[in-house]
Amino acid sequence: MSRPADIFSLLSPRHRLLAGLTLALANFMVVLDLTIANVSVPHIAGNLGISADQGTWIITSYAVAEAICVPLTGWLAQRFGAVRLFTMSMLGFGLFSLLCGLSMTLGMIVVCRIGQGLCGGPLMPMSQTLLMRIFPPEQRGRVMALWAMTTLLGPTLGPIVGGYISDNWSWHWIFFINLPIAALCIFSALTLLRPVETERVKLPIDYIGLALLVFWIGCLQIMLDIGRDHDWFGDPLIVALAVMAGIGFCVFLIWELTEEHPIVDLRVFRHIGFTSGVFTLALCFGAYFAGIVIIPQWLQLSMGYTATWSGLATSFTGVSAMFIAPIAGRMIGKTDVRLMISGGVAWIGFATLWRTQWTADADFWTLAMPQFIQGIGMPFFMIPLTTLTLGSVRPEETASAAGMQNFLRTLAIAISTSIVLTGWGDGQRVSRNEMAGTLHADPTLADLAGRGFTPEQGRQVVANLVDAQSLVVSMNHVFFTAAVVLFMAATLVWLAPRPTGRVDTSAAH
Repeated sequence: MSRPADIFSLLSPRHRLLAGLTLALANFMVVLDLTIANVSVPHIAGNLGISADQGTWIITSYAVAEAICVPLTGWLAQRFGAVRLFTMSMLGFGLFSLLCGLSMTLGMIVVCRIGQGLCGGPLMPMSQTLLMRIFPPEQRGRVMALWAMTTLLGPTLGPIVGGYISDNWSWHWIFFINLPIAALCIFSALTLLRPVETERVKLPIDYIGLALLVFWIGCLQIMLDIGRDHDWFGDPLIVALAVMAGIGFCVFLIWELTEEHPIVDLRVFRHIGFTSGVFTLALCFGAYFAGIVIIPQWLQLSMGYTATWSGLATSFTGVSAMFIAPIAGRMIGKTDVRLMISGGVAWIGFATLWRTQWTADADFWTLAMPQFIQGIGMPFFMIPLTTLTLGSVRPEETASAAGMQNFLRTLAIAISTSIVLTGWGDGQRVSRNEMAGTLHADPTLADLAGRGFTPEQGRQVVANLVDAQSLVVSMNHVFFTAAVVLFMAATLVWLAPRPTGRVDTSAAH
């Protein structure tokens, strides 16, 4: 194996540039797939003959599978080598993308999305780790800026691309478009990255820890997914899943904390800076993702938007974030990162609170402007958080800390999706009943009858209006709760001591 000082001479500047673009493209594809399906859920649900609530399994199954695999990335990279792991993951991601596009049932597409998430999980951390490996220190700043731009650009373009494809082609193509990108990345990795392969270490496999990880996360997610259709804890099945998830989680904690070679290193949580940082991250992404899940569905189901236009309305967060990211990057080292994070999270909270004023007759720019304003705060939250969390652990713990950070982020997104949709649906039913109990519809029905509507048609018009209003009222309540969570997270980060010294972010993802 080459000494670190010799690694940079293994690739010519041209090959290094091509390899860097390949790795950035791979990261972009994985991040894009996290949101590209969001606006397409109504199309997929309609085509497969399932409800919109069942369609959200397509989102959560990918996120949870990724959450399971990401903490294992460090162990897998040592076991198989970083380049080999990247190549195998990209091959699996492309294969499962093909199968997702060919799916004709909900069961098949959920299983294939799980496979897609398991293979896609290592691609983000491996793309960043390999970028740090092939570029010398003086070039890493520009390279990681490119990587960060793909991370911000993916969620921005996901709803737009997914909406356009669903409206003009077919939802199957939101998965098929991954195939040429995957093929290009595999070819480039085999051609360019072989000289910088890492040394393989045959580590013992913590089979019990791995099984416990899959068990408790699987029970938790199934409970969250089917709970809405089973009256939650009124159903013995949901109670059993909750008990199994709780017991599995406790046993997993005990096992991993006492195992000599744990599959997931939980000891990093002894650092208060890391713990407060990652829980801030989890709360923020859970609250932030509430809007990403609800807004496209509301726009399509109630406001008459196409998937393309609903994607455009939600994309402005990424547009403003991309312009602000360089400013946030330059402030690190000159400003207390806790202040940056707290201010950025509070900014996002105020933007979320702004959305609680939405009505059923809001125009496009009324909906898009809070998204744009929210994006200004995103870089001040995302970029310095890595400095805080990874600066709070020992250097040899950086990889484990980064894996756990991404694990909690993706798990928070999956849990948030299920909880938010449940709250939205329950709130809509409560609001509808309250409106129906106080509604005096006789003058409206008489006016509609004068316009030529039959009594049945008039009652249907009134029912549709009540449904539309109850949807937006319930959604505003969800946004208010999300804003409260964000304000709590803005204070939580101050439990951390101020990080000192430079942080090696090569393992961060």
